Amino acid sequence: MKLGKLRDNDNMVGYIFTSPFIIGFLVFTLYPIISSFYYSFTHYDLLSSPRWIGFENYEKMFTNDDKLMKSFRVTFTYVFASVPLRLAFALGVAMLLKAAVSGIGIYRSAYYMPSLIGGSVAVSVMWTQVFGDKGLFNSVLGLIGIKTDISWIGNPDSAIWTLVALSVWQFGSSMLIFLAGLKNIPQSYYEAASVDGARGYQRFFRITLPLLSPIILFNLIMQTISAFMAFTPAYIISKGQGGPLDNTLLYSLYLYQKAFLLYDMGYAAAMAWIMLIIIGLLTWLIFKSSTLWVHYEAKGE
Repeated sequence: MKLGKLRDNDNMVGYIFTSPFIIGFLVFTLYPIISSFYYSFTHYDLLSSPRWIGFENYEKMFTNDDKLMKSFRVTFTYVFASVPLRLAFALGVAMLLKAAVSGIGIYRSAYYMPSLIGGSVAVSVMWTQVFGDKGLFNSVLGLIGIKTDISWIGNPDSAIWTLVALSVWQFGSSMLIFLAGLKNIPQSYYEAASVDGARGYQRFFRITLPLLSPIILFNLIMQTISAFMAFTPAYIISKGQGGPLDNTLLYSLYLYQKAFLLYDMGYAAAMAWIMLIIIGLLTWLIFKSSTLWVHYEAKGE
């Protein structure tokens, strides 16, 4: 009898300690998810009660919204350009910083710093100055003999690439994860390869990349999801408009416009669910393709 009471008390203590998470999950995660799914089938302007319209929002998205299609093109350009470049820079810098030399910790901290502040409003404002017509980028080009007064932010052909550059600049978090993975590769592998006459690039492609492939998979998935959710830089640089000519109109920015500028919350909810499906499909494809290129040493592959 006493044992049963002790177990009940232990269970009650467990419920008490987990209740903040459970309540937070129900109120701030589960309820908003269910609500947004319901709103996606309604016309809802935040000022009146939701009105059920069925699949009308989803039908409109793919038949009568050219701006949405433009935001898809801009977003996929941004994701498929920024993610590989960010991972390449992160891996390259991680390989340079894995050396055990004096003061290397300072360099690691310096390269990680942009990831801490890179998505902030202040950095986005600074970026508009760097790539403006009188900005730092044009000044550097002038020093090497290329005179130009182009506003790279305001040019429709280059605006999205300034956002890509800002994203790539924030490679610090991926770099630290790559660095941890590189340190787990036994040095004896490289020594044996050197004895066999393997060159540097051969050691990289035959040892480093295969053994680092699970880390690459993790970083690829996390950075892809993060890129689809990018919002602040595009909002600040384009002043919330997605210009010039909608060439920085990321999907998240267009969703924000629909929800909080045009008060079309039902349509915005439908957009959010479409993006969730797209991210889910891409993540699934990455996982499925991983059987072809990810090496798990424990399985002897």
